Amino acid sequence: MSPDHPLHRCAPRLAACALALLASGPLYAQASADSPSLYLQAGLARQDTQAFAIGATLPWNNGWQKEWWGGVVRGHWDFYASQWQADGATGRVHSTVLGVSPTLRLRHGGGHSAWFTEAGLGINYASPRYVTLHKAFSTRFNFASHLAVGFNHGTQRQHEWQLRIQHTSNGGVKKPNPGQNFVQLRYALHF
Repeated sequence: MSPDHPLHRCAPRLAACALALLASGPLYAQASADSPSLYLQAGLARQDTQAFAIGATLPWNNGWQKEWWGGVVRGHWDFYASQWQADGATGRVHSTVLGVSPTLRLRHGGGHSAWFTEAGLGINYASPRYVTLHKAFSTRFNFASHLAVGFNHGTQRQHEWQLRIQHTSNGGVKKPNPGQNFVQLRYALHF
């Protein structure tokens, strides 16, 4: 991997944040995979676009769950702050993206498996509006949808990893609507 590769440039920041979260793990001995979490996330898209996010998930407090397809579906809120970076006309451009997404998670094996799949659809706001050498969003408010597969581990399943695909666009509300597709890796710590 070359020194200019996006993963090479972001690796030290991600490693430091992941170590900080892992070091705090023993503080949360009563955590479970269905409890609130804090997370770090990194993503890549075409044209050397990177996204780094911190966020939190909060389970729906009404205890809603539904048995479905041999598993159990539960819901949670996903709140995040993200920094998107890409090549611009005068160098690297940055957009701060704040968002919230209601999310449904299917935990397999009657709800007892460490593995899960999830899907969500929410909204986000970018400041400044996302404009790069290759594309320009026409709106600051956009929709974000994702699909993910993940698993939990640890004595209380407090550690979580996800591989995600996320699409962000304005849903055709205004032209141009180029959209952006990310492949993301997330580490979450439940408490």
